[in-house]
Amino acid sequence: MTKSTLFLILLALDVAASTKNDTSKREKRDAVLIRSKRRWVLSTIDLEENMPGPYPAIVTQLHNEKKVDNTIKFRIKGDGVTKEPIGLFTINENDGIVYVHQPIDREQYPIFHVDFDVLDRQSGATVDKTLSFNVDIKDKNDNSPQFTPSTINALVPENTPEGTVQATLQAHDNDQKDTPNSQFIMKVVSQDPASPKFTLKDLSTTTVKQLAFTGCFDYDKVKKYKVLVEARDQGTPAMSSTATVILDITDSNTHPPEFSSATYNAEVMEMELKEILRIGIKDKDTPNTPASRAVFSILKGNEEGNYKIETDPKTNEGVLTVIKGKNFEKTEIKNLEIAVENEQKLFQCVDGKAVKGPTPKPNTVKVSVKVIDMNDPPVFKKQIEKVYRNENGHVGDVLLVPEIKDEDSDVNKLRYELIQDPAKWVNVDEKTGKITTVQKLDRESPFIKNGTYTVVMHAIDDGQPPATGTCTVVVYLGDQNDNAPYLISKNAVMCGNKVNHVDVKPTDIDGPPFASPFSFSLGGKEELKNLWMLDPTTGTNTSLISLTSLPYGNYSVPLKIQDQQGLQGEDVLHVVVCECTGINTCRGRLPFSSRLGPAAIALLFAGLLLLALMLLFCFLCDCKSKNFQHIPLNLQDEGSQTLAKYNEEGGGSIYKPEPVFRTVSLKAPSAPPEYVFTDGYRNGENGMLRSTAGYNVQYNFQEMPSGGGVMSMPHHNWSSVRRDRESFRNESRQMSHSYSLTQTERNLVGHIERKISGFPEEQRDYPEYSPHQYEYEGRASDCQSLDQLTVSNLGDNLDFLQNLGPQFNSLGGICQQTMERRNVRL
Repeated sequence: MTKSTLFLILLALDVAASTKNDTSKREKRDAVLIRSKRRWVLSTIDLEENMPGPYPAIVTQLHNEKKVDNTIKFRIKGDGVTKEPIGLFTINENDGIVYVHQPIDREQYPIFHVDFDVLDRQSGATVDKTLSFNVDIKDKNDNSPQFTPSTINALVPENTPEGTVQATLQAHDNDQKDTPNSQFIMKVVSQDPASPKFTLKDLSTTTVKQLAFTGCFDYDKVKKYKVLVEARDQGTPAMSSTATVILDITDSNTHPPEFSSATYNAEVMEMELKEILRIGIKDKDTPNTPASRAVFSILKGNEEGNYKIETDPKTNEGVLTVIKGKNFEKTEIKNLEIAVENEQKLFQCVDGKAVKGPTPKPNTVKVSVKVIDMNDPPVFKKQIEKVYRNENGHVGDVLLVPEIKDEDSDVNKLRYELIQDPAKWVNVDEKTGKITTVQKLDRESPFIKNGTYTVVMHAIDDGQPPATGTCTVVVYLGDQNDNAPYLISKNAVMCGNKVNHVDVKPTDIDGPPFASPFSFSLGGKEELKNLWMLDPTTGTNTSLISLTSLPYGNYSVPLKIQDQQGLQGEDVLHVVVCECTGINTCRGRLPFSSRLGPAAIALLFAGLLLLALMLLFCFLCDCKSKNFQHIPLNLQDEGSQTLAKYNEEGGGSIYKPEPVFRTVSLKAPSAPPEYVFTDGYRNGENGMLRSTAGYNVQYNFQEMPSGGGVMSMPHHNWSSVRRDRESFRNESRQMSHSYSLTQTERNLVGHIERKISGFPEEQRDYPEYSPHQYEYEGRASDCQSLDQLTVSNLGDNLDFLQNLGPQFNSLGGICQQTMERRNVRL
């Protein structure tokens, strides 16, 4: 576009007939174009809000110099065209006339910005740059002021002084700001009732007002007010609205309380503390409010503070109580003056105006209190007496002779008794009250608390009714060194596989300086010092240390413990030396049973079944043997000089049956001799084989853990057997069983038979065979299971061990070898 074209573009605006004669608007439409960014913006076009119509109405007409005949067309876009509200404006593309199609609300759309283009009719190409114009909606007074809220409720106390009340009014007008259409005035247009007079008071802005009044309220006459407030704007025509203010008047203290009676009378016993009178009142104000709640006070007669008066919150009565007793020589009458008023200050409204001035005096009443003299109790000079003594004092020690007085009775006629003496250590003289000890006082007794012993005594007079006085005697006991120290725990575990010491913790129930630190030493024989030592030897506790590697077992260690003053106590610490599996926990014995799975159980049953078949087979074979007979032996309970076998799988039962006596006759069918076998006691008696042939066999028998036994015969008995070997062999072959033998017994009998019958018949003296020593078990065992035997090191006389008999010799030899190898001295 050329420069001449830019300056020759003119825009002719045709508006409605109501605006054609307006010169100022026409000058604005014909103003020079204004450059804004990259487009030309025409002057603003004014359009009246909510025009009455008809619609569509012409807004303006657009012109362009390039219009030759019918070669160009017009197009508009923007607010009201392609943006909300869409379709408000349209243009005739041929002649450029712009139309509006409906009334416009300025409060919703105050201004529109519209763009228009000039296009080639044939090609649709832009002929000229985009131009713009604004449509400004002119305000019209179509909104009245509005209150927010329109109804206001407020509580106003009756005693509110004249001025403002807590009722604020606020209004707003949506018409154009700072114009007469939006400017308004608020005022009170009516009220009910008419007194007091309400007005509005300005606050920070003209749109906010506060309700005010002049005068006073009377709750008894009016309890509610209704005030109507109007807001009117200054537009043409003026518009207005109203708001309603409802004021609820709350009762205040406008009536003083009054006593129900002109005078009151009460009586009370001397020294008695209790409620003696209730005083009622009347009040016309609303109940249970600060205006009616009573507040009582004693104006006269309570100078010594013997009485108090309080308000019962439920009944609003005054409760008169005696809180401090007083002795009277005779019955007297006390006069009290009591006043009452309300919690809230008194307020009065007379003839529409509040009464100002000093507060009126409260109402008062006279109360007569009759105090009846009674028998006063005896009074000790000191209610709590403190006595200081050392413990373990002499019996009969006088702890206290009380000082006492009684205003109503003769002190020589008083009777005394103890009501608290938990340990029964003292006694009181019934006539004098003298307290003496009947036992020694022990500071370490459980009846002593914080070093004191408490005794409570009563003194009872002979009045009617009898009165009682109380005295508490606190005896402070001094400590003496009358208790020796001792061990807190007398048992300890020494884990031989981990540590070589145990902790020793003593205590002393005496207090300082008669307790720790302690001095420690070993008691008993000097040999203990080769096994044990104490470290440290002084202090609050110590440790017992083993000096050598001790066999597993139980040890008793005597200890001497002295306190700080040298008082010695002796105690014994029992120490278990063992292999530990945890903290101070000895390893236990292996269990006698194990958990078996299904396969193991099946194998066990198969083995039992096989064993049963073998036993059945042996029984059948035995029944078929007619010529084979066993020598019956009773291997039941008696032990011999032989130790139990240690190569057996599992041990025998520790249970041993009671002694059994039985006789077995062994008869040979073809020979007259008769052999008798007699069992003995388990104390080691020997059995005897006797025969009618004139010889006998002395034997020794020892019971084994499995229930069987071992029999041995000395050499001098076998000589007799050899003298008649032939006869004995024949008889032994033909002996018959008279009772059932165990498997071990049968094996032993078979072994003897084979030894006897194995020699040639022509050999008469049997020189090849000699008896053997069966109790020999090889070298000493290293198994520590024997160490479980208790080892005593208390220095006891152990000579009795030399007389335990032959049964104990083998065991003693084994233990002696073990202790010598470990260098242990007992």
